[in-house]
Amino acid sequence: MFSSLALLGTLCFLISCEGLFDTPDKEQPLARVGDAYLYRSDIVPLLANITSKEDSISFVNNYINNWASNQLLLAKAKINLPESKLTEFERLVANYRNDLYTRAYKEALVQQGSDSVVTKKQMETFYEQEKENFRLKEKLVQLRFVELPILFLNKEEVIKRLKRFDDQDRIYLDSIGVQFKKLNFNDSIWIKASRVIDEIPPLTLENQERYLKKSQFFELEDAKGVYLTEVKDILEPNDIAPLSYIEPTIKQVLLSRRKLNYIRKLDVEIIDEAIKDKQFEVYGKED
Repeated sequence: MFSSLALLGTLCFLISCEGLFDTPDKEQPLARVGDAYLYRSDIVPLLANITSKEDSISFVNNYINNWASNQLLLAKAKINLPESKLTEFERLVANYRNDLYTRAYKEALVQQGSDSVVTKKQMETFYEQEKENFRLKEKLVQLRFVELPILFLNKEEVIKRLKRFDDQDRIYLDSIGVQFKKLNFNDSIWIKASRVIDEIPPLTLENQERYLKKSQFFELEDAKGVYLTEVKDILEPNDIAPLSYIEPTIKQVLLSRRKLNYIRKLDVEIIDEAIKDKQFEVYGKED
């Protein structure tokens, strides 16, 4: 391990009047353990988000000591571990390195050659074929909702328009929306009942069956506000999920299948090309 004096000298070498880690014509090592050397270029990328010179010095100090400790432990491990264990580790490292390279290359090929567009028709076809696999695990709700301040003066007008909700009502409610604490006028989207309960504190798991019913309006109040809700539709657990709700899931499934098929095709083509070019041979096969 480095002495305090040696480490101080290293840190002084790192910090100059031009700034931390100026690059000389010929890079000098910061530290050595056996035949392993640590260079400034090894540490510079790690300092990108450190703005304070004091923090940089502290980081470099700790990094050098940690690096030295790891190198010394590695050297002792290579001496003291059984040869069989070292051979096993080398094999695992080689396999991991090969896997990183091949995965990165396959991902690049997939991005270049695999179609990433999923059409509405493709999703609809898949949905019709697999809809039995898309059973809901919890209640979904379509609704319109506003939260009013406790002392809101025109509540009855808001209730009337929220229930009727024609074009003029929508325009009116939008125009005074800044007076609401919360709002949701998009009653075409499906929302988990648990999320609705989170947004309306007086609504609970215990009383939701009373309020969350199709085509029902309800008003609840607590110390924080008044909650006005027009329930448009309800889907119960074990109902088939609507396509609009699971489109992102279906899209991801289709893309994953497409990617897998592309990679399988790629694997076959690579083998066939290598055999054709006599780069790949299997010995000992019987004719």
